[in-house]
Amino acid sequence: MKVEELPLPADFIAYLRETGVEELYPPQEAAVKAGVLDGKSLVISSPTASGKTLIAMMAAYKKVKAGRKVVYLTPLRALASEKYLEFKQLERFGIRCAIGTGDFDASGEVLGKFDLLVLTNEKFDSILRHGLSWLPAVGLYVADEVHLAGSGDRGPTLEMILTKVIHLGLDAQLISLSATISNAAQLAAWLKSDLVSVDWRPVPLKEGVYDYGRVIFYPNEELPIVRSAYGPPVDVAIDSIKSGGQALIFAGTRRRAVSLATKGSEVTTRLLGERERELCREAASKIRDNGEETGLSKLLAENVERGAAFHHAGLSYEHRRIVEDYYRLRAIKLLSSTPTLAAGVNLPARRVVIADLSRYDVQSGMNAMISILDYRQMAGRAGRPQYDEKGETVLVPPSTYRPEEILAHFVNAPPEPIESMLGGEKGMRVHVLAAVAGSFGASRLDIDALFSKTLLAAQLGKERLGKHIDSALGFLLAEQLMVQKGGLFQATGMGKRISTLYIDPLTGVLFKKNLGMVGSAEDETIALLYLAARSPDFEPKFPVKEKQSDAAYEFLETHRASLVSKVDSGSFLEYDEILADMRTVMVLNSWIEEQREDAILDKLGVEPGDLHRAVESAEWLLYCMAELARLFGRPEMIRGIEFLRKRVRSGIKAELVPLTTLDGVGRVRARSLYNAGFKTLRSLKEASVESLARVDKIGPFVANKIKDQT
Repeated sequence: MKVEELPLPADFIAYLRETGVEELYPPQEAAVKAGVLDGKSLVISSPTASGKTLIAMMAAYKKVKAGRKVVYLTPLRALASEKYLEFKQLERFGIRCAIGTGDFDASGEVLGKFDLLVLTNEKFDSILRHGLSWLPAVGLYVADEVHLAGSGDRGPTLEMILTKVIHLGLDAQLISLSATISNAAQLAAWLKSDLVSVDWRPVPLKEGVYDYGRVIFYPNEELPIVRSAYGPPVDVAIDSIKSGGQALIFAGTRRRAVSLATKGSEVTTRLLGERERELCREAASKIRDNGEETGLSKLLAENVERGAAFHHAGLSYEHRRIVEDYYRLRAIKLLSSTPTLAAGVNLPARRVVIADLSRYDVQSGMNAMISILDYRQMAGRAGRPQYDEKGETVLVPPSTYRPEEILAHFVNAPPEPIESMLGGEKGMRVHVLAAVAGSFGASRLDIDALFSKTLLAAQLGKERLGKHIDSALGFLLAEQLMVQKGGLFQATGMGKRISTLYIDPLTGVLFKKNLGMVGSAEDETIALLYLAARSPDFEPKFPVKEKQSDAAYEFLETHRASLVSKVDSGSFLEYDEILADMRTVMVLNSWIEEQREDAILDKLGVEPGDLHRAVESAEWLLYCMAELARLFGRPEMIRGIEFLRKRVRSGIKAELVPLTTLDGVGRVRARSLYNAGFKTLRSLKEASVESLARVDKIGPFVANKIKDQT
């Protein structure tokens, strides 16, 4: 279908042509013929890079021009940022775009002035709990990566927000974008949508397996590979780079991703052209100048300067973004990543190398073979539109596996069906409470009616679903987060506040039971940090490794009198969890004692990205503690919690808190000012610009900025 055949205005058609779209891809054409531009709700199931975003963009444009709002939902912050930049192109047509990814206690009412909102699933869930005035104005919801309804961590929230969109009976179209899955028809039936399933890619995919110096491509093609001491994954990747492509290696662990990139960089440095070498030097310089230097960031910069990089959640957000930007510029030739990148930002490569066929499974507690769906997601990154005539994915199995059998398994087996994860204890207590707290009262019939619309109900049946609801209601009633009056369930004040704070009810109960004991602790700071670390909502969790166990035990014994929940247990598993909490408290305490990131990495084994996520998590949970202390009538606690929250946010000792209230003054500049004798806001006010500018890390620009604020 040519773009001029679309039922869209000439200016939008012209825009499509400007971006290189002259003819629709098969999935796009199928969606148009199925009525996506006529308001039909669709599940669109097709491989990665098959043009699903453009389908959503065309439908969004038409819906906004008809006077309705659009909400685009994504599972990840990074993906939300990427989609926001894409949809921001519609501002040329007068469409106002906004993004929302955090601040779950904000009502979101201000977002109502925009036409198109890109939101994470969690942000939209929190918005639903505030009951906003602009929700009826939404005429289109787009759910990206909807197959993640089957994931343990993000699945329940995605399932419930889509259920509510359907259950609320709003006059809204729903477009659900999914990878290829085997039960797409069931998914479509659940979502009251028509199914558009097209197994087509813009760049054909060749699938192969490595076998001792050669790649066997399905069904009967071979490619010789030059072997080296760097190992098969690097050898296969380098082979593609030598012919002008880029390579993406998926590794099972962070350490392996770093190792493969470091090995590969010894070869890629010899394959860079002058322009690429200059860009890589530029990228390395940005990494060195951005944030505190650690051993990890130093190694990343060295690799990038040689044309290779690694990418995982242990890197800071800024460093990951730099790597992504320069990979897109085709300067970085080899990128080695953990599998999380497969479901995140769009970074295609000519050849994808899957270096590890197993990964650690949390539920089973052991390594397990990757799923077909995971394989398809990783393989979907192979092939760069506009650059490659074909994409290639190569599996690298252990030597004990028969390569031909591995290849046949991953190429021929259908992807696993999506199974609801809502039935877990956490998912049920969170979402049953939200269903009740969002109303003046809900009967059991009301609750059953909502949950009967879930994928869980479709897969389990009403009787088994009812048992899950019974269990959640029992917990919520026992913990006084809701009461039952006259046949109606009603959320208590605590239950309502926990729901709007967007925390697990178990976290709220933990805070309620232990906040009263904080004042009697020997060290209130340690007590509060421990309470945050113990909560189910704290992430990431830091399991204790053997070399940190002695330090964690020593820290536990030193601060036992400051801990506000039970630490004596006959269960080795529980005691291991307590030691893991100690490691978390040690990390946070080191941060607020102004230890450098590289020192925290060296001593506690916590990488910058994980440190920053832990800081963000602790700051949010301290905010929730203060809000609940206010609700519990404990005003004497609020000041101490808020003061600690400021220390956690900036990573500072107590004396620097006043200085960091100034815009542009963080932990490093505040310490420089303090050490130079500027210890109070008053001393800054009385100082000259010239004297401030002479302070290390300040300079004339920041000095003037400080003076403007004092």
